[in-house]
Amino acid sequence: MRFSNVIGQSELKEQLVHMISHNRLSHALLFLGKEGSGALSLAQAFAQYIVCEKTGGKKPKATTDHRQPTTAEPSLFGDPEPAAQPETLNPPLGTPTDSCGECAACKKATQLVHPDIHFSFPIFPKKPGEKSVCTDFIVEWREFITAHPYGNSYDWLQSAGAENKQGNINVHECNDIIRKLSLKSFESEYKILIMWMPEALGKEGNKLLKLIEEPPANTLFILVAENDALVLPTILSRTQLVKVPQLQYAEIEQALEEQEGISAQKAAQIAAISEGNYHEALQQLQHAEDDWETLLRDWLNSIVKTGPVAQVKWIEEMAKTGREKQKQFLKYFTHILEQAVRIRAIGLENLPHQKETQSNEQARSDIDFALRFNKLCSIEQQEAIIEELDQATYYIERNANPKMLFHALTIKLYHIISNKSVILMG
Repeated sequence: MRFSNVIGQSELKEQLVHMISHNRLSHALLFLGKEGSGALSLAQAFAQYIVCEKTGGKKPKATTDHRQPTTAEPSLFGDPEPAAQPETLNPPLGTPTDSCGECAACKKATQLVHPDIHFSFPIFPKKPGEKSVCTDFIVEWREFITAHPYGNSYDWLQSAGAENKQGNINVHECNDIIRKLSLKSFESEYKILIMWMPEALGKEGNKLLKLIEEPPANTLFILVAENDALVLPTILSRTQLVKVPQLQYAEIEQALEEQEGISAQKAAQIAAISEGNYHEALQQLQHAEDDWETLLRDWLNSIVKTGPVAQVKWIEEMAKTGREKQKQFLKYFTHILEQAVRIRAIGLENLPHQKETQSNEQARSDIDFALRFNKLCSIEQQEAIIEELDQATYYIERNANPKMLFHALTIKLYHIISNKSVILMG
């Protein structure tokens, strides 16, 4: 994975190169970014940049003449500070801004087989009582990351065959990490551990504290997290924070057009709904041909106007669709409500990406829908509906009966829209 393969994040890429070129790299980094921001892809690209032979990652060759001192390349950390230079985000002249992608180290890193780049991630026992470690899942992991670089933990566990099992980073994996990082590096000057979702570390993660605080020479920890509140405070305090912002509207739109080959109009609609989450954008793309607006209009009309017969018919049809389609439909409804709340709060003219919205037919249609919804419901009612939609999504992910769920949700929305929301919210 090269920096050029990571969507957006141009400023952060410059900062990472700057950290290396100015010898300001900590031995433990925490890449903190919400789902779909590309934090894991960025960590992979950063690790590849470090081990790339053309950016200084190759081991220095030992000299056969013992009278001549061996000259090693400068370490990324632990060396004396260089002479003071003017601070700049741009790397020094001549410093590569990306890994070459052609050397042997880059090819191995791209294929996730570099012997000095280790991965740790949530796993589960394949058999009851089995002492599983991440190495047992490495084949599945390589296939998953190659196919879904912006996938989330749920996608990973399902692709690995977890079914209803919970994933965690267990004590056996912690012991394996200590063992692997105690060995000498094989090819690169540096040993790198990329730990994805350190939130899955329980108290057993304290076994890694001494290793993180006093690692072997030229050992780098890269933790990739979505919620720092769930990371062990003892580990959090020993890392340097690297915040990975959510992607911009235009970056997602461009990526969808170039990588997925969809039209500019459809890409703009999906980018608006995804709200900086490229994983969500790809989920929406799977249902790009679905007419969410018509489906939502029919549902609301059955709640407000046409009555129980139309409601039962709509629920029967919705129950036949798959779980993912149901979740994406509720996501679209939430998007419309969030637009309605934004319009009330900051005004239509101040909406983000207003220029893009004016040139996109579907985006304008969504805004019109939100404006009509503002005439139907107050902001308190809209907030109550959003809360109910979030709960419904939660239950869908846990295999709730779709008929019962949408019947209950329809009744709740009827009472909220009929100005009885105070009872439900209380």
